Amino acid sequence: MPKTRGILERLNNDEVVIGDGGYVFALEKRGYVKAGPWTPEATIEHPEAVRQLAREFLRAGSDVMQAFTFYASDDKLQNRGNKAQEKHSGAKINEAACHIAREVANEGDAMMAGGVSQTPTYLSTMDKNKVQEEFRKQMDVFVDNKVDFMIAEYFEHVEEAVWAVEEIKKFNVTVAASLCIGPEGDLHGVSPGDCAVQLANAGADIVGVNCHFDPELSLETIRLMKAGLEKAGLKAHLMIQPLGFHTPDTGKQGFIDLPEFPFGLEPRIITRWDVHKYAREAYKIGARYIGGCCGFEPYHVRAIAEELAEERGKLPAGSDKHDMWGKGLMLHTKPWVRARAHRAYWEKLNPASGRPYCSTMSQPNKWGVTAGDELLVQQKEETSLDELNKLIKKQKTK
Repeated sequence: MPKTRGILERLNNDEVVIGDGGYVFALEKRGYVKAGPWTPEATIEHPEAVRQLAREFLRAGSDVMQAFTFYASDDKLQNRGNKAQEKHSGAKINEAACHIAREVANEGDAMMAGGVSQTPTYLSTMDKNKVQEEFRKQMDVFVDNKVDFMIAEYFEHVEEAVWAVEEIKKFNVTVAASLCIGPEGDLHGVSPGDCAVQLANAGADIVGVNCHFDPELSLETIRLMKAGLEKAGLKAHLMIQPLGFHTPDTGKQGFIDLPEFPFGLEPRIITRWDVHKYAREAYKIGARYIGGCCGFEPYHVRAIAEELAEERGKLPAGSDKHDMWGKGLMLHTKPWVRARAHRAYWEKLNPASGRPYCSTMSQPNKWGVTAGDELLVQQKEETSLDELNKLIKKQKTK
């Protein structure tokens, strides 16, 4: 089998690289990830589930098999009563994730990426050396498993993301750095443009956003990041991997502030047609690494691949059972359904929610706390009932 081309070779050639979707939410719904800690011990406990989802993303058109190592730093795996570190260890979870991702990547022309994300240590101490030590322990595993590149993703504070990039670059690996921020910038008030500049100056080859915000808000953020890079005279490839949910009513911290998070978000799910629009707009902006995060299922990834099929010169294997723009409905038995078998119908459709008593928007929580605040100091012990009751009482005053 010929050697898979690298991420920078593809991006430097102005090719579209399609990322994968959201493992954490997809596997939680399937019963393999616990909501709350959101940690990936499923790579050891249920490897077949992780492997199957990866294969579905590959079939849908993903060019990157990202190892399921989200929140797999040692400190997160033992945070607030989580026993994953004690039971398995971060090293073993990361190792298993790499093996699965490489196995599936080798089934197609896909790359395998390792990943690090924000840490409880940053929230508790904001100590650079301690935070980078968490990343360093993960990097040892990724280097041993010869990842094709690294993704530093899901950072609310650009400072911590910069520390991650700096540590990863010590291992001579290509780095994509992605923040979970919206148009207002990071939680310490750094603008998207300045965030992009800091990441590029730290050595990130690819910069962008993932999670916390929907495609429209993420596109707006990417525009601001691109403008910041251009103003500073810096070059970096752009990546975007938004939520698979509509979140026009979010505040600065994104969907985790919505009262529906995490168990009532289904009415906000974006359609495959929404993804077509998102993929096209991302391409127009100049992003060439285009994927999705929480809420993005394989059919959403397939929509990216189908929208950009002409630019990519191919359709994904998953399109074998999906005719573009509903044309498969021409085979339906009901004539009124056959009448929907064309692009104009689905492009113009404004889907109903079927929930007559629901509001169109929510009022997000606005606690206004971020790194450095006492409420965000983390601990190994479980949250006690007394601590929980204090939080419930505080919630009622917000």
